[in-house]
Amino acid sequence: MEGGGPAVRRRSRSASARKRSRDRAQSRGACSPPARKRPSSGAGEEPQPARSSPEYNNDSEEDMFGDYDSFSGNDSLLAQVDNMEQECIQPIDLTSCTKNMEDKATVEPAFGYLQLQNAKSKELFFSAAGNSFRTEEENHLRITSEQENRTLEPGDCFLDDLPSSQLLYFEEMNKTSVDSRKSSGTKESANDINSCLDKMLNQSSCHHNAEHTKINNELSLNTTSNLSKRKSLKDHLKNTMTGNAKAQTPQISRTKQLKEAVLSEEICVAKKTIETSSVDIGPFYGLPSKVKDLLVQFRGIEKLYEWQHTCLTLESLQQRKNLIYSLPTSGGKTLVAEILILQELLCRQKDVLMVLPYVAIVQEKVWALSSFGIELGFLVEEYAGSKGRFPPIKRRMKKSLYIATIEKGHSLVNSLIETGRVGDLGLVVVDELHMLGEGSRGATLEMILAKILYTSKTTQIIGMSATLNNVGDLQQFLQAEYYTNNFRPVELKEYVKIQDSIYEVDNKAENGLTFSRLLNFKYSSNLQKVDPDHLIALVTEVIPNYSCLVFCPTKKNCENVAEMICKYLNKEYRNHREKEKQDLIKDLKNIGEGSLCPVLKRTIPFGIAYHHSGLTSDERKRIEEAYSAGVLCLLTCTSTLAAGVNLPARRVILRAPYVATEFLKKNQYKQMIGRAGRAGIDSTGSIDLAYCDALYRDLKKGLEGLVLESCLHLLYLTTPYDMTYHCRPDWMIYFRQFSQLNSVEQKVAAIVGVPESFITKKASGQAIKKDVDNCVINRLYLSFVLYALLKETNIWNVSEKFNMSRGYVQNLLNSAASFSSCVLHFCEELEEFWVYKALLTELTKRLTYCVKAELVPLMEVAGVLESRAKQLYDSGYKTLAHLANADPETLVKMIEHLSRRQARQIVSSAKMLLREKAEALQEEVEELLKVPTDISEGLLTTLP
Repeated sequence: MEGGGPAVRRRSRSASARKRSRDRAQSRGACSPPARKRPSSGAGEEPQPARSSPEYNNDSEEDMFGDYDSFSGNDSLLAQVDNMEQECIQPIDLTSCTKNMEDKATVEPAFGYLQLQNAKSKELFFSAAGNSFRTEEENHLRITSEQENRTLEPGDCFLDDLPSSQLLYFEEMNKTSVDSRKSSGTKESANDINSCLDKMLNQSSCHHNAEHTKINNELSLNTTSNLSKRKSLKDHLKNTMTGNAKAQTPQISRTKQLKEAVLSEEICVAKKTIETSSVDIGPFYGLPSKVKDLLVQFRGIEKLYEWQHTCLTLESLQQRKNLIYSLPTSGGKTLVAEILILQELLCRQKDVLMVLPYVAIVQEKVWALSSFGIELGFLVEEYAGSKGRFPPIKRRMKKSLYIATIEKGHSLVNSLIETGRVGDLGLVVVDELHMLGEGSRGATLEMILAKILYTSKTTQIIGMSATLNNVGDLQQFLQAEYYTNNFRPVELKEYVKIQDSIYEVDNKAENGLTFSRLLNFKYSSNLQKVDPDHLIALVTEVIPNYSCLVFCPTKKNCENVAEMICKYLNKEYRNHREKEKQDLIKDLKNIGEGSLCPVLKRTIPFGIAYHHSGLTSDERKRIEEAYSAGVLCLLTCTSTLAAGVNLPARRVILRAPYVATEFLKKNQYKQMIGRAGRAGIDSTGSIDLAYCDALYRDLKKGLEGLVLESCLHLLYLTTPYDMTYHCRPDWMIYFRQFSQLNSVEQKVAAIVGVPESFITKKASGQAIKKDVDNCVINRLYLSFVLYALLKETNIWNVSEKFNMSRGYVQNLLNSAASFSSCVLHFCEELEEFWVYKALLTELTKRLTYCVKAELVPLMEVAGVLESRAKQLYDSGYKTLAHLANADPETLVKMIEHLSRRQARQIVSSAKMLLREKAEALQEEVEELLKVPTDISEGLLTTLP
């Protein structure tokens, strides 16, 4: 831009406005000093640095003065005001003025469309669109002014160049002026010149000569007054701009504000699109484009599979019909369900229930979706184990995604029905729908869906599974459409060993299964005896560069196979990622507080480990992480791994077609060959009706003489009934533990029906004449285990003391925490058991975490187990607020073996939990302050 005139740039100006500004600047370049400007890109000029560069990294502050560095150091802007004012107050030719008045013409000053006109209703107003003062007869004045070559196009005045803060100031000043005139009832003009000319224009033409001198005097006086007022305006403007420059700018990123505005607009568009059932699916399947960006950021998903697009655009979904869809494992079924969930939460503003089969899967899903909840503004609530509120808090501002196990989901649906809120559920998503016909858990799942179908006609049901046999029956039951596809991202090859040869199985052949010979094995006689199934040859084809899973029928077999493979592997396998393997051993020792399984100590250096329910959840999780990262290349595992988390596997080997002593079912086979996963069934949730009578009797009997000097009696009442059937007490340990109890605690055994004499005779091998209920005996024994856990909080020590696997001890602890939560809800429903409410609330919390009190807030975060909680606490992250405000990069540096992905998920989960608690408190406050609807108006007016 040439010339020295000022050119205050606004980012929102159009190209034409900028051109007019340049022309105007050149025309008045001689009347104001040049402004010091930042360089701008253009012809013959150096290009501007990007706004993201360090020079322009202050995105949260608005530049109030455009391209000016300072208005106080350079008076060019104020000089413009002076120039404009001088044009306004030039001496007026009375003869010309009189002539113009006779012709009813109008004088238009140059200052920002301050115009004079002859009209009774000529109120002055500020136009935000044009950033100028206008009157109702603007068109007439523009024509008149154009004839005099004094026209300024709308938006072409210097007010158009002012920062937004100053425009807001003028708008507010004008509003105040107009309101003042209205309230006083006067009809004063906007300034003294207007007032003077009003009087002049209202004079009769016959009195013009007589009043000539009077008018001249008035104009002179008004001109002097005008000078004073304009000087005052100039000072006021300068003072205001100085104050604004010193004021603190809110630390809110303009970029963030724009993104939030775009997100809000897209949600509204998507909501209207879905409500009208239109085929137009909007930016991203009816969702804001931000969702697509988040999928790339959090999941690395840039494009959906073709079948996913087809499924999401089904006409049945647009019409909100129930849907069942089935694809092979790892085909991407869950992503479709998640997109449908986001549509319900964001566009239709309804709550969603997602039902998953296992506790660990629920925890992983909460972990994974918390980041989306933080970014998109919905809550993710966990209903597994002892976690979950019944009924859930009714949210006013945000919608909730309830992620629940089958049992907890049933309890949740029951509570919503009882409170008349089942209609709040817009969508129910069920994973592993094939479980509908399997045992008691299948019956519970069936009850959930039946109750939804019967009580809410507006709730949509989506079911998915990799293995569905009775599709027709399911469609009829759920009144659903069906979609299926054979897509699999990686081709799955199946092999079978027959004698000393391996054959590839072709199960797609038209004439049934066909076999083609693949390998012949030549083993030495010694190796043939040790490994008759040629397992070593099969695994060495893929490890250590790729991963392998070997499913075994029993836990002991898993450990034996792992050791056998390591015994015959080349020593070079130890060199593969050796340091990381040593770190894994160190982590497992820390988890066990110095103890490590000797089998794992021998196999991990070769990159091999076993995985079954005998491990603690911390140990399983750490082994899974190492396997996913490639540190471990082979896992020998039981079927418990086959129905959960997806773990990478180049080859899956079934050691034998059995699960324990039962022959492998088709569904189990498909789960094993197609996926890897985790254990952890939430076996308690609606207490099983088979145990309700027994629980009622035990609680009733407890009221007669509840021993509260220790928690042993309460632990007995919360020990799960179903765990007693698999318990085989060691009578010497039973007697030893009983003998260590004080007299009051020993009284508990007598109250529940296990006398001391019975335990003594059993331990000494004497004959027992009196019959004692085995369920009570076993239940008391398990309560001793739980009592020892709460006192020591070390699973390794307790498992050795009772000669149990540490995995079984931890499973007992988790089941007891979940059952305690169920007993608490059971007591809340029955008034006679009111005394248990406060007692069981604290006990449930202790059983859930079973750690020192200071670690409890950290372990509330999804995915944070005891070992990780200790690391965080020792590093200074001692509260939920510390963790929610942590920097993921700092966490990675301070916490050993914590990946960036894990750090981000921990922080997101902590933020979600903190936000959920804050929202709950806010809802409680609003509920307390809400005016009751049943109070009459007369009573309300008398209240203070």
